Amino acid sequence: MISSIPKVALVLALFGVIPFAWGALTSISAEAFNFGMDIFGARFVGPFIQLSYGIIILCFMSGVLWGFATKMNGKSAGQGYILSVIPALWVFFSMGRGPVSDTISLIVGFIAVLLIDRHFYLLKATPNWWMNLRIPITFLVISLLGIGIII
Repeated sequence: MISSIPKVALVLALFGVIPFAWGALTSISAEAFNFGMDIFGARFVGPFIQLSYGIIILCFMSGVLWGFATKMNGKSAGQGYILSVIPALWVFFSMGRGPVSDTISLIVGFIAVLLIDRHFYLLKATPNWWMNLRIPITFLVISLLGIGIII
């Protein structure tokens, strides 16, 4: 299953999880939080890095989905383009209510992207390995975001 994912795509996706992991770590560890504050500053610790990076990634995923929509024709293409802008519009309209609410909004956004990914996958607009990558990465991201809500 994982072996069918191109190595570069897998490595880049795993590197893309690092800011979420760092945010979770600095949310539960005072030592990591203090280290991050000293080295990187307040924007790069705890929920702040998770929220700012999560917004970027959901917007990035809108672009990825737009690329998939270009592989469709007719009515499916129109629906694909509409679906592709949902993640970016979601973060635009749902963010700014506080760290916990915003984190929940990101989790909902990442789950929605996974559902849209599945739709494009079933329409054969994605690479064959796409869901093998997206399911575990999404699970990992929403789990790391969830740490910030629980703590």
